[in-house]
Parts: sequence; C-alpha cells; structure tokens
Amino acid sequence: MPASAPSPFDITPRTRILFGPGTLPRLGSLARELGGTRALLVTDRGIVAAGHCDRAIASLRDAGLEIALFDSVRENPTTLDVDRCLSVAREARVDLIVGLGGGSSMDTAKGANFLLSNGGAMRDYWGVGKASQPMLPLIAIPTTAGTGSECQSAALIADEVTHQKMACLDPKAAARIALLDPELTVSQPRRVTAVTGIDALAHSLETAVTRPRNPLSSLYSAEAFRLTIHALPCVLTDPTDLDARSRMLLGAAFAGTAIEMSMLGAAHAAANPLTAHFNLVHGAAVGLMLPGVIRFNAADPVCREIYAQLARHAGLAGSHLSSSAAIDALVDTLVHALNLAGIPTDLATAGGDPDRIPDLAESAARQWTGGFNPRPVTAVDFENLYRGVILPRRTS
Repeated sequence: MPASAPSPFDITPRTRILFGPGTLPRLGSLARELGGTRALLVTDRGIVAAGHCDRAIASLRDAGLEIALFDSVRENPTTLDVDRCLSVAREARVDLIVGLGGGSSMDTAKGANFLLSNGGAMRDYWGVGKASQPMLPLIAIPTTAGTGSECQSAALIADEVTHQKMACLDPKAAARIALLDPELTVSQPRRVTAVTGIDALAHSLETAVTRPRNPLSSLYSAEAFRLTIHALPCVLTDPTDLDARSRMLLGAAFAGTAIEMSMLGAAHAAANPLTAHFNLVHGAAVGLMLPGVIRFNAADPVCREIYAQLARHAGLAGSHLSSSAAIDALVDTLVHALNLAGIPTDLATAGGDPDRIPDLAESAARQWTGGFNPRPVTAVDFENLYRGVILPRRTS
C-alpha cells in the first residue's frame, strides 16, 4: 500500500523526561532548578508504606525545601480528594508540587494545581484549555508503569456526588519534569503491576490508530508497544527484573506522550461503563475489550496495515507474513499477556451482567474517547463488542 502524506501537526514538548534507575535522589535539585522553596508532596498511603515518600522528602529537604505532605490520595480521585489536597497546599503556601505514585496521585496533584492557581471548582475546568492563569511547576514521579499521566496535561477527576468523570485538559497542567525511576515500581503488588501494565499496552495500541494520530505520535506508539509487549510478561514472571521494569516504565511514558497528541479510542470507551457499572478495575476492563476492538478496527485497510507494522516492529511477525497473519500474531501475543496478567476472559467472570449489554452500549457510545476511534463506532457496534466477550476468549 503506498504511504499516505503525513498528517499536519503542531507540537511543543511540555515535559522534560529524566529516566534511569536511582534517579529519585535528584528530586531536590530538580525542584530547586524550577525555583521551588516550599513543596507540596502528593501521594498515597501505600507509597508511604513502601518508603518512597521518605526518600523523596529527604531529597527535597537536603536541597533546602520546606515540605507539606498530602498522603491521603484515593484510587480514582474525586473532587473531595482535590479539595482536601488544596487545603494543605493553601495552608503551606507552596510554590511547587510533586506528584508521587500512580495516576491517581498525579491527577490529584494536577487538580489541586488548577484550583490553587486559577480558583473556582474542578467543574470549571472540565474540557480543554479552561485555565486562564499559569500553574505552579509540577514534578511527576510515577511508581506504576501504566497511565502515562506524567507525560499528559489532563487531570481526570470524578464529581464526589454524581460520580461523573471530568477530564480537565490544559497545557498549563502538564508536568515540567517527569522523573522516571524504575526502582520505584519494583515494590508494586503483582495485581497492580498487571492491570497498570495492560493499560499501558492498550494505550500504545489505541494511540497508534486513532484519527488524531500524527507522524510523531506514531513513533511514540510503536516504540511503546515494542517495549511493553515484551516487558510485561517478564515483570509478571519476575517482579525484580529491573531491566524489564525499566522498559515498562519508559513504554508507559511514551504511550502517555502519544495520548497527549492522539487521544484514545473504542477500547477505553467500552471499558469505562464496565468500571462505572460493575466496579471492574480500569486496566482489566480495557484488557477485556481490547482484542475485539483491534479486530473491529482492522476491518479498515489503513488500520490493518498499522497493526501489522506494529507486530513487525515488535518482532512478533516477519516481513514475509501477510498483514492478516501479522495481526493474528499480535492478537495472540496480546491474549497471552492478558491471560498471564489474570485479566477476566469474559463478561460474567468480570462481574458483568450480559442482560445489561444494551445499557452498557448506550453508555459506551456517549464516551468521548470513542469519537477518536479510526472507525465510527455506534451503540450497535458496542453491543456487538460486548457480546463478543460473553464467552471466554481462547487462551494462547
């Protein structure tokens, strides 16, 4: 198939990426480079228990910064979490924020930054580019290889009362520095490693084909897939494999960078109702739906070739194989990773009720990420995708 003309794009890198084992002790000097004197450290109790919080505080103190600590981040943060974090930030009169943990810690840190710098409530920033004032410098330090939030300008915050998820995107919210220390991910429980890793893998596959993709995002997507598809089975088999942990963390960051440029698609749109209605963990929900979405999108000739090229780039298929055979190899390898990660194989195992499929499909069709999918996807299409996971998938 002849190569198509590159899509137009306008990209300004917003986040400096510092990567390597043992880089956490540089936090204090980095904070000083950004002009910080009073830092707010946003994290959760699990990170505190793992000892990472103490190490971060020590580095900041050694650099002469005062520290205010908010260590009560909850999974899937709400406006209540942001308000509590904001209270700590205001009392300490901070001039720099550090988000240490998974996507929830970074979302909470970004949410507090919106309100601290611009006032109002989170609902005021639901959408794109709603902040009028500059925000405080943010250093994002992921302890999971999953969301890639450290390389994104979005805060995903739920309304505490209505549970409506609000995506608040603004270039000002992006971290100034993403500090990627794979040593911090070794302490994660296997289940966290599994579901966050599947999320990172899904990000690489979805961003590769979405309609807003561009030549640069495609490079990040392809490399993210190459890194994560091989590294995830390794970290699930040997959690102490620092080389594999490094590849997972870098792959997640690259996938997050791709999201910033090209957004996500139907797998995430279909996953969100499963999380909302059946409390299925996000990474598990995305993993359940992803193989079917790949098959759905591969009906488009351009997408079919992109998936085939991903398989070849990752060494899953030789150049002599047809595109269809290459996609088969990609899906088989993906299913193997899903099975190793313990991702539910069917809707019932995931805790879902097949009788609710029409409701799930209507909800999925309203998800904003579905609008970026390369093939138009209707409620009927989502019904078919959900019905495709009623029975257990085959193992590989």
